[in-house]
Amino acid sequence: MIVQILTNFIVSGAFAVIFNVPLNSLLQCCLVGMISRLLLILLDSNNIDAVLATLTATFFIGIISQIFAKIYKMPTIVFTIPGIIPLVPGGLAYNATRNFVEDHYDLAIQFAARALMTAGAIAVGLVLSVALTQILKIRKA
Repeated sequence: MIVQILTNFIVSGAFAVIFNVPLNSLLQCCLVGMISRLLLILLDSNNIDAVLATLTATFFIGIISQIFAKIYKMPTIVFTIPGIIPLVPGGLAYNATRNFVEDHYDLAIQFAARALMTAGAIAVGLVLSVALTQILKIRKA
């Protein structure tokens, strides 16, 4: 688990560099990515469905990204993209494609459906986090 978290710290930083985030926010981007993987591991270890775990982790990453954006006076996307990279279902998409090529359509459809649901959970989690913070801003005003 520690190796996964540290690896995701580095991977998130690498994607942050690829997306040209400001260098003074690189550490925060790495932390957001590490937190996202930690949340996913903790939720998976508690036997929560992977799609629901991804939705929950993405929601919290959206909230954390907005907090960091406010603290460091940067756009939210600077912290969101490196944060969701560890949650992207690349392995599922690979398995779906491999099974399609090998003519195992029943397995391919299962992997593809799971990958699409996970990707949808990422999108919904981000939208929910933005919606919640907007509601809280309106209520505060």
